[in-house]
Amino acid sequence: MITTELTIINKLGLHARAAAKLASTANRFASDIKLTSNGKTVDCKSVMALMLLAAAKGTDIKLECNGSDEELAMTEVTGLINNRFDEDE
Repeated sequence: MITTELTIINKLGLHARAAAKLASTANRFASDIKLTSNGKTVDCKSVMALMLLAAAKGTDIKLECNGSDEELAMTEVTGLINNRFDEDE
């Protein structure tokens, strides 16, 4: 299991489109991928669960990947978050 701390930096936070993109990316991997914010941990493969975090811009999150492809999953998901979910800003 590997973990990292990140900050949501895109203007609109973890809104519907960003949550869908994050879940789509996470679903490409066999590993369990969890996101924790404000003491609440959710499965990154669920759009609805991600949206329930209500993670606005500036929210600190913890990303946890556990499984056979955890390193690749961590790289891809971290890249997506750090690239503002590929949104223009």
